[in-house]
Amino acid sequence: MTTRLHVGNIPTTATDDDLEAMFRQFGLVDNVGILKNQATGLSNGSGFVVMCNEMDAESAISRLNFSQYGGRTISVSRSRLGQ
Repeated sequence: MTTRLHVGNIPTTATDDDLEAMFRQFGLVDNVGILKNQATGLSNGSGFVVMCNEMDAESAISRLNFSQYGGRTISVSRSRLGQ
């Protein structure tokens, strides 16, 4: 079963590929997406990652939450949205 994670405070220059590479070190990634401002099309500094495995998602949360990425302290948590 997949687990959807929310990633906050990411650099606005980060791409979907960057986000996927960061989480791939913890396991299989099903989907990623940088959230964008609808008016400008620019990143709003957050995104989501869908991990294929629950244990891999837990590992990513424990290792990446409050870690440094691109000069920022990112947050990683379970998404409040549905799977």
